[in-house]
Amino acid sequence: QVQLVESGGGLVQPGGSLRLSCEASGSVFSRNVMSWYRQAPGRERELVAAAFSHGGKNYGDSVKGRFTISRNIAVNTVNLQMNDMKPEDTAVYYCNLREFVGGGDHWGQGTLVTVSS
Repeated sequence: QVQLVESGGGLVQPGGSLRLSCEASGSVFSRNVMSWYRQAPGRERELVAAAFSHGGKNYGDSVKGRFTISRNIAVNTVNLQMNDMKPEDTAVYYCNLREFVGGGDHWGQGTLVTVSS
């Protein structure tokens, strides 16, 4: 059974930086994508960034140029470096792992990020 454990959330001032980490444990199919999603109060969950096992990466329009996703495929970890943060980045951030064979779709418990002065 795959489990995702996130860390690194907290309070940061506007313009500051924060780094989120997620580690997947258990048996994971090698072809997969690890992503970060976020959900603000009263809003739908949205994709922040995704990193594919083949090396490709995608970013949501609102974070391009500010956030960077990276992953260590060998140990199934993914990080999200968030720079120049804005109050609208405030949300619960969720780690997701989707396997391309078998249809496994796994979520972490979420970590709260608050951007406020």
